[in-house]
Amino acid sequence: MFLSPYYNKQNQSVFISAQQASDFAKRVAEDFNPIHDVGAKRFCVPGDLLFALVLTEYGLSQSMSFKFAGMVGDGIELTLPAESHNQFTIADVNEKQYLHVERDGDICQCDVQTAAFIKSYVAFSGLNFIHVLIPMMKEYNVMINPDRPLVIYESMSFNLHDFDFDNIDLHLTHQHMDINGKRGDVTLTFELRTHDRIIGSGTKTLVLSGLREYQEDKAQQMCQYYESRKETL
Repeated sequence: MFLSPYYNKQNQSVFISAQQASDFAKRVAEDFNPIHDVGAKRFCVPGDLLFALVLTEYGLSQSMSFKFAGMVGDGIELTLPAESHNQFTIADVNEKQYLHVERDGDICQCDVQTAAFIKSYVAFSGLNFIHVLIPMMKEYNVMINPDRPLVIYESMSFNLHDFDFDNIDLHLTHQHMDINGKRGDVTLTFELRTHDRIIGSGTKTLVLSGLREYQEDKAQQMCQYYESRKETL
């Protein structure tokens, strides 16, 4: 399975090292957020890696929703429920919860299709900051703290009509931000397509904190810094 280099499993315990998480963020998701760097002060495992882990271990269901409850640090021992019902939670050995999962419908256990879905979704996520969030900040005349940029991945859900695909593409169809003081709640809606056929839809929500008035030069500095990190790999 293509995800195997990015986590270690012993019985029902899963361990994700900072290096594995960082490699996944940069090599698979093309996510260059400094919070996923080895040794980062506020390091956390990418939410997309937890999402990919669930699909790898439990299969791809037609309808799924993921709600994040906390950030996973370096080497935390996560426990996977041995019996996967329609609702289950990923927590650590101290019962701290990190991810709530709900699912329904048929389940696809095909490694090729599951990998195709994961790769397409995380690639879509990797484009969010530069190509979606920065333009939205400009549109709404707000921005995150350029000195401590932090975007929190809150939830994601999708519905598939069928599993008749060998590759899949995500296309953003709508974006919206609700602003409440210094907090911005972003909703992204997307279509799932294969060979120009729509096979499903989904929604992703993000939280922007520490909002202040938009400054074009500061926004461009964030973009340049983000892009420059790609070139150092």
